[in-house]
Amino acid sequence: MSTGTENNSDFYNFLAEGNIICHSEQTVSADVIAELAHLLARNTAGIQPGMVISRVLEREEVMPTIIAPGLAVPHAKMPELNQMLVAMATSEHGIAFPRDDGVPVKVVVLVLTPEQDPGLHLQVLAALAKEFGKLNRIAEVAMLENAHAVMQFFSKAEVEISPFLKAGDVMKKNFITLKETDTLRTAIETFAKNGIEDIPVMDDDGDLRGLISLSDILKFSLPEHILWMDNLAPIYRFQPFAEVLETADETKLADIMREEFLKVDADVPAIQLAKLFLIHNVRRLVVVNSGGKLAGIVELKDFCANLFWE
Repeated sequence: MSTGTENNSDFYNFLAEGNIICHSEQTVSADVIAELAHLLARNTAGIQPGMVISRVLEREEVMPTIIAPGLAVPHAKMPELNQMLVAMATSEHGIAFPRDDGVPVKVVVLVLTPEQDPGLHLQVLAALAKEFGKLNRIAEVAMLENAHAVMQFFSKAEVEISPFLKAGDVMKKNFITLKETDTLRTAIETFAKNGIEDIPVMDDDGDLRGLISLSDILKFSLPEHILWMDNLAPIYRFQPFAEVLETADETKLADIMREEFLKVDADVPAIQLAKLFLIHNVRRLVVVNSGGKLAGIVELKDFCANLFWE
């Protein structure tokens, strides 16, 4: 079934003046979501506002969708839809959303997508994040006087929705890195404090040089000949680990990191990530840009969350 995006890749084509509220008087997230749901229901046959509110709030409880300071994009997948629906509200003084980091939300975009197109909302989020990542864009839209002015803004902005989801659309841009000159002790402490399993390793110029993982540290602690021993009684007290820890302040990551590891270009279709997760049995993929620079990280848990329950 068509989802209506094949020939309408500009976000502007999904907006309508009747689905835009300027200077909403709502002050909390649940109320503005309800206001937008009722607005869509009035203007769209077959839409039940109660169902929309329930679906959106249920998803918001998992993770509020604030994709930029001041911009929230609450969304839900709806089984009865065959095309995307959008409603928007602006607020001069701001609307409180959970986990807004103290920055009131001034632009709210409610997005409803067909359940049979699970990646569409991510394509929309990526397009909006790119547009509103520009300086002062959120404040500019929040100050517009009426729906007509909002429509004019988006007619000129050309917020293009990609025809398919890309790796760059689902990657995290904020992540932990280490330097090749860092010590094994630093890596161990970083793993312990952050609950992650592998970390990109950079050089002093910010170029990606390798990857260090918990399994790499285990492998470094247990040389290969030990792995083939049938009787491990001689090391029941973890003697190899003690030896590694004794020199952890001197051992550099350049000496134990992997220089060969799986990398994915930011422009590859995101479906390729699902294939790589399964074939290579990994839980994290490194994403690079066209110049080979580190661009982001995709974690299996986040990838599944985005597709299945966000």
